[in-house]
Amino acid sequence: MFVLNTWYVAAWSVEVTANPVRRVICKQPIVLYRTPDSAPVALADRCAHRAYPLSTGRTVGDSIECGYHGFAYGPDGVCTRVPAQPAIPARARVRSYPVVEKDGWIWVWTGDAELADVTMVPDTHWMNDPAWATVTHTMLFECRHDLIHDNLLDLTHESFLHKTTVGDDYIYEHGITVEVDGRVVTADRLMPGVQAPPLYARTMAAEGLYDRFHATEFHIPSYHVLHSGITGQGQPREDGYLIKVLNGITPVDEKTTWYYYAFSRNFAVDAAWATDELEAGLATVLQEDADALREQERGMQERPEAEHDVLIAQDAGVAKARRILSRLLAEEQQTDPRAPGTDRSGATSRAASATARS
Repeated sequence: MFVLNTWYVAAWSVEVTANPVRRVICKQPIVLYRTPDSAPVALADRCAHRAYPLSTGRTVGDSIECGYHGFAYGPDGVCTRVPAQPAIPARARVRSYPVVEKDGWIWVWTGDAELADVTMVPDTHWMNDPAWATVTHTMLFECRHDLIHDNLLDLTHESFLHKTTVGDDYIYEHGITVEVDGRVVTADRLMPGVQAPPLYARTMAAEGLYDRFHATEFHIPSYHVLHSGITGQGQPREDGYLIKVLNGITPVDEKTTWYYYAFSRNFAVDAAWATDELEAGLATVLQEDADALREQERGMQERPEAEHDVLIAQDAGVAKARRILSRLLAEEQQTDPRAPGTDRSGATSRAASATARS
């Protein structure tokens, strides 16, 4: 169901403090906390003693203490204290996950710790760039993660689902070009000589006709960046009003997904009123998506097994991404057929204890 050898957004940086926070990623319960030097830590949320959730405990120094019998675990997952006796059993350890903190997001590697590669964490610098203003949202979607990926790769739904905000009939009238670069699929759409969408027109002070564009860049399997905006007719995209929509898609289980969303813009950067309008408008967009995908999930569960999606030309990006995702899943199953979420050595590797921050 899930590709594990990858980075998933686990939380916003501001959500992770000395107080333990629980997350479930790809059906793996994880506890997040910070050490006294502010380094984020991610451990399996399950005490080795009697499987009590560590997230219900507290931090003591750089360790987390189980709230049931006081077993304490350091950032590497090794037990550092058993209050009831001086000897610590060799098996008293929990899994430690590789963690990267970058531009306001905490990323966790859910697969084999030895394969964790910090260079695979996507570029999200717009969230931390003073030349850009950012609006953020977090929402729990009641659907499988695949449906969100399809939704982001096929933006013709904006014409019907988001009529009052970012939609217009001209969107589905223009086709897409699709490019594949390794595990990255990009679906690009140019809409020349059109009006700015309602949600953006006022904040962009845009009247008349422009060239509008969408380029959804899917870093399979967990992240999309939508390069979007409007520019003067026939003018380079980089000269226009630009938007970067960052989408961290993190599966909880087969039917539930966390959606971490950031909308960065290079216009009206210092205008608080523009930020307020966009925050409200984009909350509407996300809720419309959440409602639609919840209904689609229900439809997927109710339809007969013999029925399959009927894809059209606008789904070229969807089709290519699905093939790559299927290949990655098959490769992981072939190379490590054991239960998902375990590492080969049973021990914490150097990569697992490394934390990258920027």
